[in-house]
Amino acid sequence: MKRFWNRALRRVALLCLALAATAGAHAAPAGAVPAEIRLDYAYYSPESLVIKRYGWLEDEFRPDHTQIQWVLSLGSNRALEYLNSDAIDIGSTAGLAAVLGRANGNPIRAVYVFSRPEWTALVVRKDSPLKTLADLKGKKIAATSGTDPYLFTLRALQTIGLTQDDVEIVNLQHPDGRTALLNGQVDAWAGLDPLMAAAQIDDGARLLYRNVNFNTYGFLDAREAFINQYPQALERVLKVYERARIWILAHPDEAAQIVAEESKVSLPVAKLQLQRTDFSQPVPGAQQIAALKAAAPILSAEQLVKPGTDLPKVIDTLIDPQFAQPVVTASRGQ
Repeated sequence: MKRFWNRALRRVALLCLALAATAGAHAAPAGAVPAEIRLDYAYYSPESLVIKRYGWLEDEFRPDHTQIQWVLSLGSNRALEYLNSDAIDIGSTAGLAAVLGRANGNPIRAVYVFSRPEWTALVVRKDSPLKTLADLKGKKIAATSGTDPYLFTLRALQTIGLTQDDVEIVNLQHPDGRTALLNGQVDAWAGLDPLMAAAQIDDGARLLYRNVNFNTYGFLDAREAFINQYPQALERVLKVYERARIWILAHPDEAAQIVAEESKVSLPVAKLQLQRTDFSQPVPGAQQIAALKAAAPILSAEQLVKPGTDLPKVIDTLIDPQFAQPVVTASRGQ
């Protein structure tokens, strides 16, 4: 009997060693760097355009032989799809769109604020008879589902007691929404810069309804798996984003030129976009949490999340300042 128990204990010990070895094989050592970092660039994220143009991420990770893969996101919905499907590690979204994504199971955390923009409004043609929000009742509005402009539209309608059932929302990606407005296929469009600025300057479009407080922050979101496996690599990515943010503030004309060239818009359009973009608050924290908690009820009211979803908890777990804070502190010489 004693030999039996000794053999059994040995088998248990060997099994534990095997499990530990297996776990160790999948866990990255401290300071590990991935062979590839996949992230998006977006016309609504000027930092991403500057970083991509100058190859700063490639320079940062060249000593590690890490490849940088850039993927274009045309809207928050695309960035969230890429993050959820493990097509990218880091993506650029609007704040409320990130809340919607996490509430519906997208395992992301907001680790950096790339801007506080007024990047969306409700846009109509220059000859449109529409004058107020109330005039939109029964009309067609182009909006990209799951993005800040889409959620902005729902919040705007709510201010006058309307819901999405009182209008016809046409789900079009942002560039197609602008085209549909110009061609008269829709009555209004929930715009997104720089396309919205281009519609104003190039097409003479009017902003029917503006509300800067309904524009949520521009977040850099990272997949939790990437955060857990490569925390130091993520901090290095944010260091490069912080470099780009500071560079944009110091070189507004050059930044506008890059935005114009990358987004294929005119220089006046790019300048208008940047003029209504605040780059001063890169660390996500209490201010973003408060703004998102004020905005979040629209997600429940319009049944965009499961009944009973604890949205305040979702927001608290979404916002993660631990990586941006030391990077920004270091950049300020504190």
